[in-house]
Amino acid sequence: MGGADAPGRVDGRTARAERTRAAIVEAHLALISEGDLRPTGERIAERAGISLRTLWTNFKDMETLFEASGAEVLRQQDAAYRPISPTLPLAKRVDAYCRQRARLLQLVAPSARAAQMREPVSAQLHRNRLKHIDRVRDEVEQLFAAELAQAGPGREQLVHALVAASMWPAWSMLRDGLGLGVDQARAVMARTVGALLADVAGP
Repeated sequence: MGGADAPGRVDGRTARAERTRAAIVEAHLALISEGDLRPTGERIAERAGISLRTLWTNFKDMETLFEASGAEVLRQQDAAYRPISPTLPLAKRVDAYCRQRARLLQLVAPSARAAQMREPVSAQLHRNRLKHIDRVRDEVEQLFAAELAQAGPGREQLVHALVAASMWPAWSMLRDGLGLGVDQARAVMARTVGALLADVAGP
């Protein structure tokens, strides 16, 4: 019969491999969420209920695991994201945007803290962060398109300011640096975003 694997056997093997990879990613993110910001391969494998060899069979190194875990964090964010209508008055858009950003930033807080520690020596974690930046930039450009259109040559600078005010480093400063609660931090973000847009929106 040529020794070829039957389709059902191949499909079953693929499904098992996918379940194993998903379990590894889940274990990685669970350890981080519990405060272990630099989990070792041994701890991840133990949490996933697999051998260390199986871990490194599925992921050749930590960088490939960071890639898969980063994709899962983005998937979780996508599932929690709710579109905001760009036709709302500016004040309501700013409020809805900042409420959603606060909620999503709290969702990714553990993985963001962990990534912050390792990003200086991890090209993949840097790529993961760029994906988050691109998504926030896209949202800013769509949600505040009317105001950005009035910014003239300062449009790009305004986009950069809005994105910077909406990302994890700013949120970490408010929450961890200044010790603000979620509602207080969100109010500061809303004040910042609102003030930036008020400069071009007019009365």
